[in-house]
Amino acid sequence: MMSKKTAILLVNLGTPDEPTPSAVRAYLREFLSDTRVIEIPKLIWQIILNAFVLTTRPKRVAHAYQSVWTADGSPLLAILKSQANELQAHLSHQGIDTPVYPATTYGNPSIKDTMARLSAEGVERFVILPLYPQYSATSTAAAFDKVAEFAMASRNMPEIHFIKDYHDHPLYIDALVASVRRFWDEHGQADKLLFSFHGIPKPYADKGDPYPEQCRKTAVLVADKLGLTANQWAVSFQSRFGAQEWLKPYTDELLESWGAQGVSVQVASPAFSADCLETLEELAVENRDNFMAAGGKSYAYIPALNTDELHIQMMADILKRYL
Repeated sequence: MMSKKTAILLVNLGTPDEPTPSAVRAYLREFLSDTRVIEIPKLIWQIILNAFVLTTRPKRVAHAYQSVWTADGSPLLAILKSQANELQAHLSHQGIDTPVYPATTYGNPSIKDTMARLSAEGVERFVILPLYPQYSATSTAAAFDKVAEFAMASRNMPEIHFIKDYHDHPLYIDALVASVRRFWDEHGQADKLLFSFHGIPKPYADKGDPYPEQCRKTAVLVADKLGLTANQWAVSFQSRFGAQEWLKPYTDELLESWGAQGVSVQVASPAFSADCLETLEELAVENRDNFMAAGGKSYAYIPALNTDELHIQMMADILKRYL
């Protein structure tokens, strides 16, 4: 049993407080001002951001959020809170009484505010698990920066343990495999299985971000366990933003190509630990419509792991060594 009062933070990207243009604008301003996310020289980017992006994008993005918003609010945040509750219950069942808290890199509940509140309550030790299976400077390191900012501002900084990635953790792979098999049991197997990962600009990978290699390793491990042949699956990257080249192949372009071939497709999103705007609207609706319009036979989105039992078990397995 640890002598220091310890707290676990489960971290995800974040979400607007409301599905309104003003709330989305505030969220996008914070998110897109992070130099981990946008590496364009800051002065030039701030002009573009304020003159163009924040004057046009919030209304369209707010409309998309409205299409997925639930009675519990943002799907990502609602699922993150449920994941924290399920993980705490799982750990408690194993005799580990460390509390678990949700936190987000952008928006609320922020990493810095959550750590400040818990430190004021006597927490001296944090174990932080960003729910990004594949490491990227644009996501995992951005979360670490928020942790570091809190530590830098602390006179008596806490002990901190930060998990970098889990892209090839056996229970993560098993959870993905089980989710696909469950989907097949209920809906049958399509001609193609697409692993669609969130993209990053190609220059970021060229500079050494290991994200694309970790994405491909995850996909290979899952495809191998599923017994798929090379022509039955593929990896693609979605959600590109701006004119810069991003990781390829692009999800939307690959799906349109497959649609023209008249095949059936099922899409999984291993990089997303919780369903969110990018899965529920972009993957499940927008890309489905484009695929079907191109001539596709059938299209289905396989939900993210969310509060899947193996997913929660994996989190506990990763964290237990620090508790």
